[in-house]
Amino acid sequence: MQKPGRLQSLMADGVFAVTAEVTPPLSADPRKLLRLAAPLKGLADAVNVTDAAGARATMSSTAAAALLQQDGIEPVLQVTCRDRNRIALAGDLLGAAAQGVRNLLVLFGDRPESGDQPDAKPVYDLESRDVIALARQMRDDGTLPSGRGIDPPPHFFIAAADTPHDPAQDWQPKGLIAKADAGADFVQTQFCFDLAITRRYLTRLADFGLTDRLKLLIGIGPIASARSARWMRDNLHGVSIPDRVIDRLEAAVDPAREGRRICIELIHGLRDMPGVAGVHIMAPLQGTEAVAQVIEESSVIAGR
Repeated sequence: MQKPGRLQSLMADGVFAVTAEVTPPLSADPRKLLRLAAPLKGLADAVNVTDAAGARATMSSTAAAALLQQDGIEPVLQVTCRDRNRIALAGDLLGAAAQGVRNLLVLFGDRPESGDQPDAKPVYDLESRDVIALARQMRDDGTLPSGRGIDPPPHFFIAAADTPHDPAQDWQPKGLIAKADAGADFVQTQFCFDLAITRRYLTRLADFGLTDRLKLLIGIGPIASARSARWMRDNLHGVSIPDRVIDRLEAAVDPAREGRRICIELIHGLRDMPGVAGVHIMAPLQGTEAVAQVIEESSVIAGR
């Protein structure tokens, strides 16, 4: 049995974890990827590698995750259901594990019509909970669904995605329960910039025992401007950004700096919130430098 990775070990020990994200370049040069990820090295506990986000081709997420692993950056390999059938998915998971990749985030994947090649044919042979179950079976049972044995089996730390929201009185987290039952170990969420909504969401998850079953990393990020905040709220499904946050960005002399300050405040608020195991910091419009600044200025990893 392989030893758990850094991210899994930190969360098992109750340490507030910090993950970030990088989009692989449209390039065959590994140095371009490593330059993108370099600001996060030694700061983020693990770095997500997106899998053709927005249904736009990039360097393979599996290859990019292996390159980060070799460079001393622990990756979280994003795996979507969009492009591969179950045969290819199992092969890619084994290939990633063979190169030291342990952390997985399983996603449904943006539909091709939203990308730059809208005529591409989607696969969706399996749904996200099915891929989670596949990874869990490969890890725990050492077999494929066909019964063929894997020698040795991979060691995966498996994540699901979810969206914090203000739950209605009768809302039940059926989707997240299904992902936990399939074998998810932790969760990385969509952006949420409202601590009150996050608290009510987590309270409802706790009512169903999910905060005991899953480690939850809440998605946040430095927002560059009020315009960016409005775009995110209007165009990204499930993103919660209160008017007061937009007003602060609107009034700021340096909106990008104010966006980092707001993100740092959220980190400190989330550190004390029951059910939160850490944060997942994303800045798709500003890049990894802004995320690195937030981690450093928040002192969230200092004194470990």
